[in-house]
Amino acid sequence: MRYPPAVHVISKKALLDFIKRHPDSGPPLLAWHRLMEKSTFQGFGGLRAAVPTVDRVGTLYVFNIGGTKYRLIASIHFNRRKVYVRHVFTHAEYDRGGWKK
Repeated sequence: MRYPPAVHVISKKALLDFIKRHPDSGPPLLAWHRLMEKSTFQGFGGLRAAVPTVDRVGTLYVFNIGGTKYRLIASIHFNRRKVYVRHVFTHAEYDRGGWKK
């Protein structure tokens, strides 16, 4: 019997689409996905304890993936245990800053 994830990540499709374009991002993105689904975080402090490289930018959370090679932007609703993947970027795409608008 498979139990539901502790945290629901929406959407894995965004990760898989990015992995198709950047195959070397697969292992670190899928590791991030597994970590999110098996963890429960009460808030930013708990999230940061599990993922020290995460930063909060306004209402969004920015994860360094694969060292500093990729960035994943997510909206997290701790009370509902939901993580919404907003964007996945290469470092260069992230630095352009268009996602902040």
